[in-house]
Amino acid sequence: MPTDAMASHRDPRYQRALRLGVGTALCLAIGFGLDLPIPMVAPVLGVFLLASMNRPLPLKSGLALVLLVVFATATGLLLSPLLRYYPLAGVLLIGLCLFLAFRAGLRGGNSLASLFLVIGLTIISAAGTVDFRLAAMAVEALAKGLLVAVAVLGCCHWLFPEPADAPAPPAAPVLPAREAGRMALRAALVVMPAFLLALTDPLGYMPIILKSVSLGRQSCVTAAHGAARELLGSTLLGGVLAVVFWCALSLFVSLWMFFLWMLLFGLLAARRLYRLSPTRHPPSFWLNTLVTLVILLGQSVQDSVAGKDVYTAFAVRMGLFIAVTLYACLMLQLFEPRRRAPRPPELSAPAPSDA
Repeated sequence: MPTDAMASHRDPRYQRALRLGVGTALCLAIGFGLDLPIPMVAPVLGVFLLASMNRPLPLKSGLALVLLVVFATATGLLLSPLLRYYPLAGVLLIGLCLFLAFRAGLRGGNSLASLFLVIGLTIISAAGTVDFRLAAMAVEALAKGLLVAVAVLGCCHWLFPEPADAPAPPAAPVLPAREAGRMALRAALVVMPAFLLALTDPLGYMPIILKSVSLGRQSCVTAAHGAARELLGSTLLGGVLAVVFWCALSLFVSLWMFFLWMLLFGLLAARRLYRLSPTRHPPSFWLNTLVTLVILLGQSVQDSVAGKDVYTAFAVRMGLFIAVTLYACLMLQLFEPRRRAPRPPELSAPAPSDA
């Protein structure tokens, strides 16, 4: 067909930007429209899935991903009694599991599977220390959110297929064992404070866990040089966009307008992420900005439904986001390998003159 011929010569970045923008808006609308438990989980997982996969997910791979999330949630449930009765041993074991999950992704494993494993371990184990029913609700939220994200990924690839002659995405580099261990330790330490905070109120601090996991993932691809500008800048920009989004949505509140505004903001971020509108910031900056926007906005909508003071809750949450981001910048600086200064050349002794 002529449209297929035109699509084959089209820059694949346009299709990818459309998939990310439309897919994020669809996940958001489905999550809140169906009143899923913790509805912001679906768009957050959708952003990670859509930004990481330029090919449709086969049925077997989709089922394997869902089974992985089930395994992660089951592991979190098993660790909950240990956290409740032996908190020090439980926290150390969670930290070890986070380190191994991040390290597996850096050593050539599936980085997306590693990400979902980290989310499942932290959220489910924290919820299980308070109440088993809360943990069951978190399991349901993760499972349904992932199913929505996988379904939307397939729908977006059908609507905006990858051009036939698009080059295959380059394989992720496999880091040496020592380098992977250092970066995995850094990422695990970025996530741990938010996890410890969530042990006091898992449902209230779930946005902080999702934000810290995003920062931990970003710390694996961000150098210490310029880290504060990238991590803190993307967090602040996500907060500013969330405020603008909320003011725009307040003009006419409906699920349809919620979808349309998310579509607009998602496409604006996607164009910059895929360099259709070049900026000096790397793609990870815009991915973190979009994730921050979705988390803050989704939680503000939930606060509004629950009758809470949205503006006070947003200010507190934004302050925690900034604190977590500054801590992530500190970890990047501490774990950046120090380069040894070059030794000055030794002065050779003058040759004795012949008398």
